[in-house]
Amino acid sequence: MARPPSALRGHILDSALQLFATQGYKGASLHDIAQVAGCSKASLLYHFVSKEAILAELLTPAGEGLAALDARLSGLEGEEAAEAAVTGFVDLAMRFRREVKVLFQDIPVLAGHPALGAVPAVVARLMAAMVEGSAEPKALVTAYMVVGAVAVTCAADVPVEDDDLRAELIQGALRTLGRQPR
Repeated sequence: MARPPSALRGHILDSALQLFATQGYKGASLHDIAQVAGCSKASLLYHFVSKEAILAELLTPAGEGLAALDARLSGLEGEEAAEAAVTGFVDLAMRFRREVKVLFQDIPVLAGHPALGAVPAVVARLMAAMVEGSAEPKALVTAYMVVGAVAVTCAADVPVEDDDLRAELIQGALRTLGRQPR
């Protein structure tokens, strides 16, 4: 049965995300999360049945954002699709910086996690939009470079203001793709 949201539930999620981002998903235990959240492990388990359930709830908003971007891209083509893909991905990566950091720290552990089920297919479509569907090796490698570089940069603690970081990520990604930034 679903439990009602509470302030403690939100605090547990914040604490878990903080720990996952600093210690990795595998490195953080339920005991650690409860300790940082200032509650007992029993209280934590009242709100979440497992660490996997916490991760799934933390990743759901990012997954929904990625699905929404995918839907927006489905009606676009060419230059318009490439620019929307880059801008949308940069915005998502910046919005979900800690979640991206969690994913990058534990890629082998999380790659097959059920919470990430549709992500590989959506990212493949995103990269295809960036390179107008080209299957040429140069285009594929360039798309992977853009996705990887944006994600790694957003996961890092780059000492740059968010507006400047966003602008530079978009311009750099478009240049990498061989497109002229506006």
